[in-house]
Amino acid sequence: MTTPTANASSPGPGVAQRAVPYLPLGLVAGLGAVLAFLWKSPCRFGGAWNTGVGQYTNFCYTDIYPLWWAEHLNEGKIPYVDYPVEYPVGIGGIMELARRLARGDALTFYDITVVLMGISLVAGVLLMAALAGPARRWDALWYAIGPAVILCAYINWDLAAGALALGGLLAWAKDRQYLAGVLLALAVATKFYPLMFFGALFLLTVRTGKWFPFLKTVSAAAATWLLVNVPVMLINFDGWERFYAFSSERGADWGGLWFFFQRKDWGFLADPDRLNTMAMGALAVLLLGIAALAVFAPRRPRLMQLCFLALAAFMITNKVWSPQYVLWLVPFAVLARPKWGALVAWQLAECWYFFSIWLYLVAQDPANASLGIGDTPYFLSVWARAITIVVLMALVVKDVLRPESDVVRRGGVDDPSGGVFSGAADRFALPLRRRETTPPVSA
Repeated sequence: MTTPTANASSPGPGVAQRAVPYLPLGLVAGLGAVLAFLWKSPCRFGGAWNTGVGQYTNFCYTDIYPLWWAEHLNEGKIPYVDYPVEYPVGIGGIMELARRLARGDALTFYDITVVLMGISLVAGVLLMAALAGPARRWDALWYAIGPAVILCAYINWDLAAGALALGGLLAWAKDRQYLAGVLLALAVATKFYPLMFFGALFLLTVRTGKWFPFLKTVSAAAATWLLVNVPVMLINFDGWERFYAFSSERGADWGGLWFFFQRKDWGFLADPDRLNTMAMGALAVLLLGIAALAVFAPRRPRLMQLCFLALAAFMITNKVWSPQYVLWLVPFAVLARPKWGALVAWQLAECWYFFSIWLYLVAQDPANASLGIGDTPYFLSVWARAITIVVLMALVVKDVLRPESDVVRRGGVDDPSGGVFSGAADRFALPLRRRETTPPVSA
C-alpha cells in the first residue's frame, strides 16, 4: 500500500486558503471605515452641516454633502454633460452613480458615497497588505485604522483613487503589466497624483533595462485613460476641461506652503503671478533629485521607496494641501519605511493639522474669532506636517543609500512589490561607490 505524497505538480492552496490570513486585516479595515463614519455623526445625524460654523467646530466637514448642490446634482444634472465639474472623470462617474441611487436626497447621496469609499478603504488595506508581502502584512494596519485616516476618510473621494493605485501596483508586482496599466490609468482618471508612480516605474526601468514590461504598462494605461476620457471630451469638452483649467488657474490655497508664503508676504515666493512656474519648478527640482538617487544609489531602490518620494515631492510643492491628502501618502510612507518613530511623529502632525484647519476657518469670520485660531498656531501645524514628511523623505533616502538599514530588505529580500525589478541586475547605474555585483535573490 502506498501513501500519496506532495509533488511539484500538486495544486497550491486555493483562493480561500490564501485569503484567510487577510481576513483579520479586512475586518479591522471595516472597523476603521465605520469609525470614520461615526466621526461625522455631529454633521450626519446632528445637522451641523446646515449650521455653517458647526461643521468646523465639530470637526466633521466633508466636500461630499455641499457638492450635492454645488455641482447641481440635486437638479438631476449629469456631471460634465450638463455641468462642468472640478474633478477628473473617475470622481464624476462616482458622483453620477451615487446621484442615481440617492433619488434626490442629499443625505442618501452622502451615505452611498461613504459606502463606496468604505469599500475602497477595505480594498486598499488588503491590496497594501499584499504589496507588503507575508512578512510585513500587518503594516497595513496603519492604513486600516490610523487616526489620520479615520479623521479624513470621508472628506472627499480620495479613497477610490487609492484603491485603484494600489491595485495597479500590486498587478505590477504580480507581473500582470497590462492590468497594472489599466488600474493605474483609472487611478489617474480619478485623482491626478498616481501619475507620479509612472515616473518611479520609469526610473527603475532605466536602471534594470526591463523596457518591455514597462511599455506594456504604459500602453495599456494610455489606452485606458483615453477610453474613459475621450467620450466625455466629445460630449462636452468644456465640462471635461474644467478640472484641468481649475488646477491651472487656482491660486495658493489652504494647507500649502505657498499659501504661507503669500499670507506672510515672503518676497518673490509670495508673487501670485509666478506661482505656477515656481510650483512646477520646485517639483521638477525634487523629481530630478529623485532621478539622480535612482541611478546613483549603490543598490537599486525599491519601487515603493521611489513611489513615496515622488508622491511626497508632489504634495509638498502643490498649490493646495488639503487634509485628506494624507490618504494618498499613508500606504506608500509605510511601504517605503515601516518604522514606527518617524511615522508616529508624522501622523501626530497630520492630526494636529486636521484640527487646526477647521479652527482656522472658524476664525476667518470675525464674529466667531473667539472659537477659532489665528495665523500663528495654524501655520505652525502647516510646517509641522511639511517638516515631518521631509524627515520621512530623508530617512527613506538614507535607506536607499545604505540599503543594509532597510528593514524590508532583511533576510535576503530584494523588492517584495518590484515585480520584474525584484532581483534584476543593473543595466544602467552611476554608483557613488562600488555596488554589489550580484543582485540579491528574493526570499
